Amino acid sequence: MYGPIPEERFPVPAADLERLDPDYHRKVIDYPTPEAPGTVIVDTSNRYLYHVGEGGKAMRYGVGIGRAGFEWSGRAHVAYGREWPVWTPPAAMIERQPELVKWRNGQPPGIQNALGARALYIHQGNTDTLYRLHGTGEAHTIGKAISSGCVRLLHQDIIHLYEHVRWGSPIVVLT
Repeated sequence: MYGPIPEERFPVPAADLERLDPDYHRKVIDYPTPEAPGTVIVDTSNRYLYHVGEGGKAMRYGVGIGRAGFEWSGRAHVAYGREWPVWTPPAAMIERQPELVKWRNGQPPGIQNALGARALYIHQGNTDTLYRLHGTGEAHTIGKAISSGCVRLLHQDIIHLYEHVRWGSPIVVLT
């Protein structure tokens, strides 16, 4: 499940499982919820993302979330996704981290790209929230509040989620 994926456009190395708490490994769980199948639920308190399935089940993924001051919550939808996306840091991020100015016109896709292997773009109505569900190779960040608001999944997990989520699916981010 967390092995290398050499057939990807940019080969994905195996996840460093020594740096990942086993509680954050992807698995199907019982998850009764009033939300419809296909809904994505991010439980920021427990650092899990649930992709709601049929019959009270869900696929659960470990995630890294926004650090203090960068949290968000509410309802939105997965507008679309991209494989190996270009990442362009928002102006506010460049202001906080001037070393990112080199990517103001976009960081090319690749294994070192900040969005990783896949990104799912979150909108409220027709407005881009600028938050993403995206990949990372940094297993030590899963289960931590470390990002600038985005929800991070291991490359293997975002690829799996990307293959199963549908554009337009609701996303609920809980605090």
